[in-house]
Amino acid sequence: MPLIALNKPFGTICQFSAHETRASLGDWVKTAGVYPAGRLDADSEGLLLLTDDGALQARIAEPRHKLVKRYWAQVEGAPGDDALARLAKGVDLGDYVTRPCRTAFVDANGIDALWPRTPPIRYRAAIPTTWIELAIAEGKNRQVRRMTAAVGFPTLRLVRVAIGALDIFALGIAPGESVEVAPGAPWQRVR
Repeated sequence: MPLIALNKPFGTICQFSAHETRASLGDWVKTAGVYPAGRLDADSEGLLLLTDDGALQARIAEPRHKLVKRYWAQVEGAPGDDALARLAKGVDLGDYVTRPCRTAFVDANGIDALWPRTPPIRYRAAIPTTWIELAIAEGKNRQVRRMTAAVGFPTLRLVRVAIGALDIFALGIAPGESVEVAPGAPWQRVR
């Protein structure tokens, strides 16, 4: 029962079958029979877990298990504490209201630990950007992007940095790299 942690690069789609214009998981992970436990859209990057165990996959991906996933979002503009409070309270996205979540600003040391994105986001001298963290226990389609846009700060770059206690920086995996981890808690690398 392998559990693989992948640092999914920007532009990679969450499927193993080849795609005409984009990289797929099969370009990065060569272990047969594993499937993603949850998804990251092609424009998002960071921690993705893959397993061949359906029960484990469900415990990781299904919102009813309330496994917290932490995201760093580089947003357009300079949100204040009030915008973070609105995100934390839950946001009405029209088709549903998000659950309350934890929010914070990402400090400069955190941003320095992040790898550069290829290609980089578009830089505009007149418009500042800010890094914020959202820790959510659900995971609807494009949820973080929709949440930040709903409070007036569209996401430019989105990185999932942790799933539960498993942190991408502690694993030390660069984009496109993967490592097998122990399926129990606390999460440990398997050598």
